[in-house]
Amino acid sequence: MKVLVVGGTGYIGSHAVLELLKDDHEVVVLDNLSTGRKTSILEKVTFYYGDITKKEDLFNVFLEECKKKPFDVVMHFASKLLVGESMSMPSEYYQNNVEGVRLLLDTMREFNIKNIIFSSTAAVYGNPINGVCYEEDLLKPINPYGETKLVCENMIKWYSKAYDMHYVIFRYFNVAGADSSLEIGYNYNKKVITHLIPIVAETILNIRDKFTVFGDDYNTEDGTCIRDYIHVSDLAHAHLLGAKYIWDGNDSTIINLGSNNGYSVKEIIEAALKCGDVNYVIGERRAGDPDVLIASNQRAKDILHFETKYNIDDIITSEVAYRKKLG
Repeated sequence: MKVLVVGGTGYIGSHAVLELLKDDHEVVVLDNLSTGRKTSILEKVTFYYGDITKKEDLFNVFLEECKKKPFDVVMHFASKLLVGESMSMPSEYYQNNVEGVRLLLDTMREFNIKNIIFSSTAAVYGNPINGVCYEEDLLKPINPYGETKLVCENMIKWYSKAYDMHYVIFRYFNVAGADSSLEIGYNYNKKVITHLIPIVAETILNIRDKFTVFGDDYNTEDGTCIRDYIHVSDLAHAHLLGAKYIWDGNDSTIINLGSNNGYSVKEIIEAALKCGDVNYVIGERRAGDPDVLIASNQRAKDILHFETKYNIDDIITSEVAYRKKLG
């Protein structure tokens, strides 16, 4: 396959690129490096600096590359994704996440490219009634980030009906860890890191003194909320499987990507103690945080024959190792 990876220098995008290269596919990356880094651009990758919200940038990449060989699949990772930021900057989220996808789909139409893999999120479920999320559940996002992703999901569906396009939409749960090579990982400024496992890893390494556990009065066994964690390399491998699936002419689909296992915040801390000391304080609950949020991954198993390779200890160990390497 020849695959265009939009946002291919970021955390998840760079791991997807690596999986594609391991499987001997041709990879082209378009990225504005707003969160990605040039050091994430792997050998054998054709890189274009550009922005998904600029039609000219998209058109030039498609024009140049489709002269040689059309793209078989387009993978989209170029989203803004911080929930808190989306609450204070909704305009930027609609511009980047929604308008960017519209321009990408229109450019695909112009060049008769039919297949897209889209990265969505568990945030489209909002506060689920049940702790385990199934793809057919009610979708009711509670923040602009989740709302923009849902708008994109629906836009892709309508484009598919109108223009004979095909898609796999992946709804991510909590992604963490780093590739075993430690060459790529979650490399962001400490101030914008909001995910639990990177924060725990930085506490172990004394990069931060302590962190706050937001609430210990949830309706769970130990009082802390429960989430589903998946290793980024497992997630990236699922994208390879999804690309092959849609390239082979199978029906469009929406698939959760999680481990089907839930871990409380205190269970994550307990697991992390194998790597070092963890200092934390208990704070107030955050508004809108559900007690339990776990992905059913049965559809991923049934359709893609997807199985996770890494467990929670692997996720934490690789995260600590990568952050240690960063220094």
